[in-house]
Amino acid sequence: MTHMRRPGDPLAADTVARTVRVDHAGEYGAVRIYQGQLAVLGRSGVAPTLKHMLEQERQHLSHFEGELRQRRVRPTALLPLWHVAGFALGAATALMGEKAAMACTIAVEETIDEHYRSQHAALGPDEAALKERIDQFRQEELDHRDEAEARGGREAPGYGLLYGAVRTGSRLAIWLSERV
Repeated sequence: MTHMRRPGDPLAADTVARTVRVDHAGEYGAVRIYQGQLAVLGRSGVAPTLKHMLEQERQHLSHFEGELRQRRVRPTALLPLWHVAGFALGAATALMGEKAAMACTIAVEETIDEHYRSQHAALGPDEAALKERIDQFRQEELDHRDEAEARGGREAPGYGLLYGAVRTGSRLAIWLSERV
């Protein structure tokens, strides 16, 4: 059964604009988190893993920068905040140790997994290419989560508290970036 648009439902174009805006912001924030972690752990054993994840996030960001331009969607006005907050989150968790940095990755990537799944469901069939790219990026984010788990992220001291705080902050950043 086809979903009928009800009063108050966003227009398809608005849904796409919000999707592109928030995904650009999220990938921007992810780049900054890994840059912050590398500023602290750049000479550690986890550095090659962090560099690989950073490179993938840069590719995701580049894609969404192109989407913003092509679709004439403005980026979130909160990019200056995400510039500072992302780096600070990455550096702070890295200062707590490699496992805490990996716990941060687990929390962020699990939040992004849910977010990308929701976007996939909300986008119409006319956005097949965007949905396919979101699915590809979602899988790469899950790979980051799996790597973080393999590196002991769930064993970080205070894992539950750290996970909950990062996840709540990530959800708030998503909500704000869709709207501002």
